[in-house]
Amino acid sequence: MIDEPAGDASVEQSGYHQELKRTLGSFQVFAVSFAFISVAVGIFGTYNDVLQNSGPVGIWLWVIVAVGQTLVALVIAQFAARIPLSGSSYQWASRLANPKIGWMFGWLTFCYLAIGVVTVGIALSKTALMPLFGMAPDETNARLLTLAVVFIQAVLAIASTKIVGWITTAAVGLELAIVVILAIALFIAVGVSGKGSVGNLTSRGITEGAPNYYAIGGGLMAAMILGLATLVGFDSAANMAEEAKNPFRTVPRAIVGSVLAAAVLGLVFLIALTIAINNMAQISASDTPVAAILRDQLGPVMERTLLVAIAFAFFGAGLVTLATCSRIVFAMSRDDRFPAHRLMRRVDPRTQTPIPATIMIVIVGIVLMAVLPGSALLELLTVGTVMASCLYGGIVILYIAVRKRLGRQEDAFDLGRFEMPIAVGALIWSAVVLFVVISPAEAFTAVLISIGILVVGAAYLTWMFFFKREVLETEPGEPLAFKH
Repeated sequence: MIDEPAGDASVEQSGYHQELKRTLGSFQVFAVSFAFISVAVGIFGTYNDVLQNSGPVGIWLWVIVAVGQTLVALVIAQFAARIPLSGSSYQWASRLANPKIGWMFGWLTFCYLAIGVVTVGIALSKTALMPLFGMAPDETNARLLTLAVVFIQAVLAIASTKIVGWITTAAVGLELAIVVILAIALFIAVGVSGKGSVGNLTSRGITEGAPNYYAIGGGLMAAMILGLATLVGFDSAANMAEEAKNPFRTVPRAIVGSVLAAAVLGLVFLIALTIAINNMAQISASDTPVAAILRDQLGPVMERTLLVAIAFAFFGAGLVTLATCSRIVFAMSRDDRFPAHRLMRRVDPRTQTPIPATIMIVIVGIVLMAVLPGSALLELLTVGTVMASCLYGGIVILYIAVRKRLGRQEDAFDLGRFEMPIAVGALIWSAVVLFVVISPAEAFTAVLISIGILVVGAAYLTWMFFFKREVLETEPGEPLAFKH
């Protein structure tokens, strides 16, 4: 039986002290991953892309994406069950491959999450808060509102990990309830009013007769963004493993369970929404088709209720993104491998949270919003998807390369004889995802930004190699702590 001291022992064997407080129970760990995924937020933000690019029939690509992402989640869970340290993939690669490879994993994760803090905040402001407050669309106001939101999230993340757990748990509970209730309400409304059609599930909608529909980078392929932009971030629980109780069991189960729950719940909600479309052209032309469908079928009160729930779900997702990003900064800094590491590694003895690392991420967000035009901020969403695809693919490759050297923890999550078939399937899927993400012509700018981010990281790694080589030569702790 694995207990909490076993998790503490793994931290000590790694050469660290248990500075972060273990306050997250099993459901709270699940909530961390599920809040990052946030089914309602993902569907609310990308359903219009499906209707405009592939028509409603494109929702069935969700099933394919869900299966593929579950394979990746199973591989990540294998790592999480054996090396439950803050920094997740950074730690896995550093200890099982070498610190240089690990550093690039860490840099990729940091950039992906730091960008996520900004994009989630902007999306919260534009799609939920501004309509709720009756504010007219305005880029400056959206950015100021985003800064206020991120500041509040930072204060909460600094105050206590327990508070983060409470908020994400509440956000997940509300999201689960609201999505289930809305799906049932939509099915009933369609049955009573007769507005809507089951035929929508196989309709191409406004894309009927569109050229290049089945082409590479065409309309049908573009609809995969619905699942790819939603079913990500499930590894966030692994980034907070040092704050989880019984991490060898709770973290891997949270990773896999959050993907499965989001996949099923999301599909039911998508089917309900699609059947409930009464005026295909009008709904497809809307920037917020989910809200439009609810207003049409259930009235303006339900639409406003949805916006409140979406705002809370967005807030929970942003809070988790900020907290997990601060943990990757903390993890790299305590190994002296992040800029200003002496400051970034500090954990406040009272709150037991990495305050400087959290503040630094807020500053990065301020800089991004100050220097990037609106269109560039929209590109950051695609950049985040590209970087997440590269990160997950890299983790799968790492697992295949080192799995035979990876130690086994008694009673921990283990795929057993299925590990290799699942890993190969995850690798194939990762290649497919990267191809889908970068193939559209519109993704060219995002790909260039992603390459630029990797170049900056490579430049800093090169500087460390020449001037601080000693920090890249060895790992702290027992050399064979996670190997056999």
